[in-house]
Amino acid sequence: MKTFKYLLLFTLLTFIFSCKKEDKNNTNTIPATIKKETVKKEQKKLNKPWDSLNHKNTTAFLTKSSQLNPENKAVIKTKFGEIKLKLYDDTPLHRANFIFLTKVGYFNSTVFYRIVKNMAIQGGDSDNKTTARIRNKYRNYVIKPEIKPTKKHTYGALAAARNIEDNVGKFSSPFDFYIVTNKYGAHHLDGDYTIFGEVISGYSTIEKITKVETTPDEWPVEDIAMTIEILE
Repeated sequence: MKTFKYLLLFTLLTFIFSCKKEDKNNTNTIPATIKKETVKKEQKKLNKPWDSLNHKNTTAFLTKSSQLNPENKAVIKTKFGEIKLKLYDDTPLHRANFIFLTKVGYFNSTVFYRIVKNMAIQGGDSDNKTTARIRNKYRNYVIKPEIKPTKKHTYGALAAARNIEDNVGKFSSPFDFYIVTNKYGAHHLDGDYTIFGEVISGYSTIEKITKVETTPDEWPVEDIAMTIEILE
């Protein structure tokens, strides 16, 4: 009987020891689960909204956006008619930016706000609160220049405006663009601004816009509102 008790005690101790040993061998179970949950959380953080563009991720965002949005045609609609544009593939950041802002509806709140006689019409801004809200949302980022020696300011060239002061790198404004309206071009601007497209139809519309009455600071007396659509 005493021997049986010792045997029972030994068996119990062996079972307890084996359980502890098994637990020890399985110490990776809980940490692995935690690690998996952590990874999911990190992945969730990385899956930002598609419009998460800001001044810190501009180049990376636009590079990816360029790959996901291969379209290269757009149309500007105004009360004077339409202007059809071709966007260049070899200026991917500017092309992607123009497409992005078009798709979020930014340009639909803007106007052609500057008419430089015998040179260009400039658009992409306005006094509209929606314009300011969208600009503030993306923190007024700038775009790295994509100036090509083969791209010239010929009649109908589409280019990005930029701040001249404190801008040695010639970074472009993402919001403001201009179209050359002088039939002889505006070649004094060559090499200083990124040309990222051209007009392929709608020159008559451009001519009508250049003839509107303006204030001394080149702002049209009557707003020339626009909407822009991506075609393909």
